[in-house]
Amino acid sequence: MERRVLLAIFLSFLVLSLYQVLLPKPVPVPQTAGQSGNRGSSTPQPSANNGAGRGNAVPAPPPSEIAPPAVVADTAERDLTVETDLVSAVFSNRGGVLKSWKLKQFPDSSGQLHDLVPQGLPPEFPRPFSLRIDDANLSQRLNSALFKAEAGSGQDVRFEYQDTSGLSARKEFRVAPRSYVMSVNVAVTNGSQELNPAIVWGPALGPLSAGPTSRYAQGSEGIVYLEGKVNRLNAAAIAKQSTYSGTIGFGGVDDQYFLAALVKPGTMKVEYRAVDVPVPGAVSQPPAVLVNYEAQLDQPRWPQRVFIGPKDLDVLKAVDPDLRWAINFGWFDWVVVPLLTSLKWLNGYIGNYGWSIIALTILINAAMFPLRHKSVVSMRKLQEIQPEVKSIQDRYAKLKTTDPAKQKMNAELMSLYRERGVNPASGCIPMVLTMPVLFAFYSLLSVAVELRGAPFMGWITDLSVHDPLYITPVLMGVTMFIQQRMTPSTLDPVQQKMMMIMPLVFTFMFLPAPSGLVLYWLVSNLWAIGQQKLTNQMIGAPAIRNVRPPAERQLKRAGANKTEGAEKSK
Repeated sequence: MERRVLLAIFLSFLVLSLYQVLLPKPVPVPQTAGQSGNRGSSTPQPSANNGAGRGNAVPAPPPSEIAPPAVVADTAERDLTVETDLVSAVFSNRGGVLKSWKLKQFPDSSGQLHDLVPQGLPPEFPRPFSLRIDDANLSQRLNSALFKAEAGSGQDVRFEYQDTSGLSARKEFRVAPRSYVMSVNVAVTNGSQELNPAIVWGPALGPLSAGPTSRYAQGSEGIVYLEGKVNRLNAAAIAKQSTYSGTIGFGGVDDQYFLAALVKPGTMKVEYRAVDVPVPGAVSQPPAVLVNYEAQLDQPRWPQRVFIGPKDLDVLKAVDPDLRWAINFGWFDWVVVPLLTSLKWLNGYIGNYGWSIIALTILINAAMFPLRHKSVVSMRKLQEIQPEVKSIQDRYAKLKTTDPAKQKMNAELMSLYRERGVNPASGCIPMVLTMPVLFAFYSLLSVAVELRGAPFMGWITDLSVHDPLYITPVLMGVTMFIQQRMTPSTLDPVQQKMMMIMPLVFTFMFLPAPSGLVLYWLVSNLWAIGQQKLTNQMIGAPAIRNVRPPAERQLKRAGANKTEGAEKSK
């Protein structure tokens, strides 16, 4: 039984690790109003005929007609900047688009403000809040026009354009002063006809950085909350289904820690493409795979709210309760949320997320002390009767599994368990009950934006990336080895040696893992070693029952009978 439990734990974490590395996330298939067609666009889209759903070549824009003279426009390209306590946003009057959205509380790896709009993109890629309408030439005129720009009071920016043909467009942006939400209002008319343009975001999310990325980090993916379900769309999923429509709770693009999405747009169609984007300054590095999306309302309903910020649980819930589902906490969401709340509460007093992880790990293990103690006691009882169990198994070893006589072995084992007061499952159940907490903490420390850039001490300056010196993974492997040596075992010596490979395997698995996650596992191992030592002192040394071979038992009985007969004859 113990072998199955240890093997199950090992395989569970192995599958969890390989799942994040190799397998695409499953994509629920929502109802769609139809598949996307090849529509003209002034923001040329990469072809999606690559096997992985990515375009490697960007076609040239369609030839445009001579643009009519502008009536309301600007004479030169210029930028407008909006500053709040949380973001620094830069807009361009060339098409009235968003050029930069920097988060003031989230520096990137180089110490600069994290920009969610990729910089250094080739000119053929659209920028956020470009427009697409059915007429490709009209779209191109709008996205290349120099809008008349006006900065309003505080965080307002307005763009307006009109030409002699009757084409008119207005864009209004208002950045919330203490939030990551921006209100967007768009109106486009062609003569007396009101048009319903699609909002094009372009490749997301930024920044584009050279160098390898962690396999634990989620890259750019589409995300749609449709009919109460979250659809997470990597490149492979987009190749299978790229268009979603219906009453959408939120829809956009996210990565490991950040999200850009329309919030409660209503009935809408959103279309995704995975595109290969060259990384500036990277000569030998392959292109980054980003997601380009565009959204079109069923009927014009403006203004719209757009969230562009961190996937912080409290921040998302303050904007809209459904936005919390943008954080991929996995199957144990119901456990992760209380754990995250507890971690943030502890950090409010401690002020260091590394020590907060240690404190929460101690509290969790203290709460699970009775279950683990009961598990160890049960395993000790099984260890004591293991020679008798093996003796019974040896007597039936030559029988096939299908042999009816094999059932006698199970009956004898159950009889032995009842006689010794041992439940073979009692050592497994307490460990199984702790598994949701272990997986939940694993998921929490893998995706919590609170750990991004959070220092611990010494050489660990960011708990969301791997230990640069690999000290904590090695210590974790050593403590796991010690813990396994101390744990009561019912395995034979050969099997025990095989199980000793697990600490080595886990060490290599956790080398690229976020240091916050490794810190949790290391502290859990140290606690388990201390608890195991305490439990061993409480229950004492095992009383192993040595079972003599059948022939030896028969000789002993024969000798005893002779002695008894001699005494009677006297």
